[in-house]
This record gives sequence, C-alpha cells and structure tokens, in this order.
Amino acid sequence: MELQDIQKALKIVESSPEFASLIPEVRSNLVMSKTSPRGVEDVAGVPGRITVINGMPKTCASPEYGVSSHMARLVLSIMKYDPEKRSAINMKYDSTLVEICQKLGLITSYYNREDEPPEIRDKEGGTIPWGVRNAVEKVHRVPDVIYHTGGWGKEPSLVLIGENPIEVVKTAICIAKLYKQYSNYD
Repeated sequence: MELQDIQKALKIVESSPEFASLIPEVRSNLVMSKTSPRGVEDVAGVPGRITVINGMPKTCASPEYGVSSHMARLVLSIMKYDPEKRSAINMKYDSTLVEICQKLGLITSYYNREDEPPEIRDKEGGTIPWGVRNAVEKVHRVPDVIYHTGGWGKEPSLVLIGENPIEVVKTAICIAKLYKQYSNYD
C-alpha cells in the first residue's frame, strides 16, 4: 500500500511546476513507513530522489523500501511520538516558506544544528533523532513542519510531515503555489 500511495503522490508532484522551486540542492524525497516498522528497510522512498528536469519535478525510478536512510530515520523518529504520522517530504529552507506554513495554520518547529552535542554529531545517524526530539519538545507535539537553518557542510532544510504521502504532497504544492505568488510580488 505504501508504494502505491507514494506512486500516486509522485504523479501529483510531477504535474506541479510550482513544486520545482521547493526542491533543495540535495533533492527531495517522499517517504512513507509501514504501520509497524522494524527499521529503515520498512520505509519506502524514491531511489534517486525527486529532481528538476526542464523546470518540472521528476523522478527517475519507482518507489522502493529502504532507499532513503535520512528521511526514513526522520519518519521513524516522528512515529515514536505519533505512529499515525508515517509520511514526509523534504524541501528547501526559506524563512518565507516557514511564514507561509504558519499562515496556513501548520504547526512549525525547528532545531539548531549548532546546539547539537558533539557526541550526537559524531555518531552516524544521530542528528535526526536528536533534531526531531528537540523540535517536538519545543511545541509539545509532533509539528507539521520541522526545519533547520543548516550548519557546517549541511544544507538548510524544511520537512513537511503527515499521515500519508498524498496529504503531504497536496500541502506541499499548496505551499509552493503561495510561495510563487509571494515571490512574484517581490
């Protein structure tokens, strides 16, 4: 079911030229976990991620399990707080995007990579669980959006979280359309 849901959501993303403006340098990935995951192998994502070709979001492969360790760790960390929140997509960070999310009524939270203890930073895979815990503690619940403004060698990032990939991409595209409107006024 997760693979089919991601595939349906990707069709929506690939038809949105607006979403292309939200794809970060590291590219986007859309993930969804099984209901009782054992680990990253139970989280489906997009091999090769979502990129931009001729101004449109594009994937080069069908979703598979175990292909996105970064986003998989994020969703697995989120599910420890709310097992219904099984899906997420990463996007570029921009303070305007945070503002748009807040105006839409989405709960936003963040973590600061500069506050990350060295023993967490030096441990492979330690940053994501630490960052999620920090973001959740700030708002006392799982937020709809978690962002960070980067760090040495780390691109700033914004992640939209939801129950399923179709909900997540519809919200992301709404944000992208508002972002385009906002950008056209500057």
